[in-house]
Amino acid sequence: MTLPDTDKSLGQHWLNDADTLEAMVTGAGIGPEDTVLEIGPGPGTLTEYLVQAAKEVVAVEFDDALARGLRARVTTARGTAPTNLTIIQQDILRFNLETLPAGYKVAANIPYYLTSKLLQQLCESANPFVQAALLVQKEVAERVCAASGQMSILSVSVQLYCEASLGVLVPAELFTPPPKVDSQILILKRRSEPLFPDLDTKHFFRVVKAGFAQRRKTLLNSLSSGLHLDRTATEALLAEAGISPGARAQTLSLEDWHTLAALTKSSPARE
Repeated sequence: MTLPDTDKSLGQHWLNDADTLEAMVTGAGIGPEDTVLEIGPGPGTLTEYLVQAAKEVVAVEFDDALARGLRARVTTARGTAPTNLTIIQQDILRFNLETLPAGYKVAANIPYYLTSKLLQQLCESANPFVQAALLVQKEVAERVCAASGQMSILSVSVQLYCEASLGVLVPAELFTPPPKVDSQILILKRRSEPLFPDLDTKHFFRVVKAGFAQRRKTLLNSLSSGLHLDRTATEALLAEAGISPGARAQTLSLEDWHTLAALTKSSPARE
C-alpha cells in the first residue's frame, strides 16, 4: 500500500508492519461478530486487517483527504471493496459513541496530543467499549499501566474503569516517518462490574485531582489546599483512611482514593 503524505500538525506517523497490525487485532480481541471503532485510520493499513476480522468497522478520520481516499486504498489493498466499512469524517472527540452498538471494540494508532482526552472520552462514555488495543507512546502506555507507587491521574482515571496491560513494543523505525520515541500497544479490558459500586465519580476525581495538583507536596498539604480543609481536619481524614500525612499522591492505590473520597464526602470541604 502506498502511504499518503503526513501532516505533522496532526502527529501523523503511518505504520505498515504486518506483525504489529495483527497484534492490534489480537489485542482488541476482535472476532467475526464484532463491531470495531477505528480511530484515525489514516492510510488504512490497520483498516485492511480490521475489515477482514470484524463484522463491521466504523472508521472515524479527522483529515478530510484521508477520509475521502480511505475506501479506495483499502479496496486496492484487498482487491475488492469492503462491504463492512463505514467511514466518518469527524473529530473523534466530537463523535457520539452512543451511536455504536453495545459491546463494540476499539483499535487505534493515537497521536500523543490526543491520548489523555481520548482515553477519558472512551472510559467515561455511557456506551463503553468492552476491549481496546491502542497504539500509543511507550511512556504513556507504561503510565496507564502503573501500579501503586508510580500512579498518576491518567493511570487512576483509566484503571478505575478498565484492566490495563502492555502489549508488544513497536520500535520507532517501523513508522513512516519515524517518531522520536518508541510506541507500545496498550490493551484495555472494560471491567465487567464497577470497581466501586455507587461511586460518585465527580467527587472521586475532585479528590484525586486535588491530591495530584501539587505532586511534590505531601497529601496533607495538597488535599488541605485542594479541598479547602484546614490541616487538622485533613490530617484526621488521612489517619482515618490509614494513610500517612507525609505520603504523596503517586503512592496511593485505587482503594486508597476510594476511601479518601468516601471520607471527604461528608467533610466540610466546600464544593
